[in-house]
Amino acid sequence: MGRYFLLLALLLFLGCEKIGVYKEGNRSGQPLDFKPKEVQCVKCTMQLETKEHSAQAVLKDGKTYFFDDPGCLALWLKGKDKDEIKLWVYTRDTKHYIPAQKAWYKLGERTPMNYGFGVYEKKTEGAVGFEEFLKMMYRGENMTNPAIKKRVLERR
Repeated sequence: MGRYFLLLALLLFLGCEKIGVYKEGNRSGQPLDFKPKEVQCVKCTMQLETKEHSAQAVLKDGKTYFFDDPGCLALWLKGKDKDEIKLWVYTRDTKHYIPAQKAWYKLGERTPMNYGFGVYEKKTEGAVGFEEFLKMMYRGENMTNPAIKKRVLERR
């Protein structure tokens, strides 16, 4: 019985893929490519399936952290020196990564963690800039707040 348990445990251990919340060695500071389920969000630990809604934070030491939702990036960033970190967000309109500080954030979109901020490269009606997006997230003004969600949905 013990042998079978040991064999089963060994097979499970060897069969598990390594999933990371960060990758090392990114000296260029540019966003990194990843395969589905290769990385997970450092904030909520959800595996990233696609680039859509994703964000990345590149530290000076070359570590790149991944996020499945722009809201997760905002919450992770709280209390950190954001000027020391290269921040990237994947845009809905142009389908590539841009610096987070140059993006526009529109509340009312479907996102993996339901914070509801869609990211755009081109300014769109109702969108806010990066600093306002952060303030809204820190105040709880996102689609996870029932009062905010109701107000946003009533405007449609």
